[in-house]
Amino acid sequence: MMPATDLLVDRLNGLLPRIAIILGSGLGGLADEVSDAVRIPFADLPGFPAGGVSGHAKELVAGHLNGVPVIMLAGRVHYYEKGDAGAMRLPLTVLKELGVQSLILTNAAGSLRQDMAPGSVMQITDHINYSGLNPLIGEASDARFVGMTEAYDGALAEAMRQAAHEEAISLHHGVYMWFSGPSFETPAEIRMARLLGADAVGMSTVPEVILARFLGLRVAAASVITNYGAGMTGAELSHDETKDMAPLGGAKLALILKRMLTGL
Repeated sequence: MMPATDLLVDRLNGLLPRIAIILGSGLGGLADEVSDAVRIPFADLPGFPAGGVSGHAKELVAGHLNGVPVIMLAGRVHYYEKGDAGAMRLPLTVLKELGVQSLILTNAAGSLRQDMAPGSVMQITDHINYSGLNPLIGEASDARFVGMTEAYDGALAEAMRQAAHEEAISLHHGVYMWFSGPSFETPAEIRMARLLGADAVGMSTVPEVILARFLGLRVAAASVITNYGAGMTGAELSHDETKDMAPLGGAKLALILKRMLTGL
């Protein structure tokens, strides 16, 4: 096992979460709702990368949410920080070694649809890896040839939809397109993304989905919509806008995830 896995086994005192959540922008407060929480900074876990994006925490939180054992990564490392698409491979491997079976991913994203306004939530039903990057480049085994036809688990997706229905929250569904970042997309790129069938764009998540499927984890994912794509409103995009708008959709997604956990 990884050294970080050994450390966590000692610190978790018998807690065996089968569900893990990666918290993106707007979801940080969900970690504060974990009861009997064990909190460990990424910097204290051997091999864990240290993210450097304002608005993202950098700690692992484990405990119970709505009575369900869960482990959270509050924050992630993005490709654009150091040019490493596989930056989250070790943390996800550690989750797998701890016994995690299902991974729920969240992010902030830009909407390509007028009917999906900032502050709303979109369940990711599929993705387009427009960046052309892949976290499995360099993997020597044939396990690198990961099937992605059903990257997003059907049962988890249905559980998320049911949870949204029970919470009376409108949950959009759509395709997420990954751009490498850190610059935002141009209006021409947004027009292209719409033509190619994308419903939202963002700078994360897809590498983790690929890694999770490589590790045999079931995956569900959702985006908090923070803005419209470039050129759709005439306004310039900014990271400050993302941080300001993320809590609106984040509060809705947090309710969905808490309800979803109790049904799994």
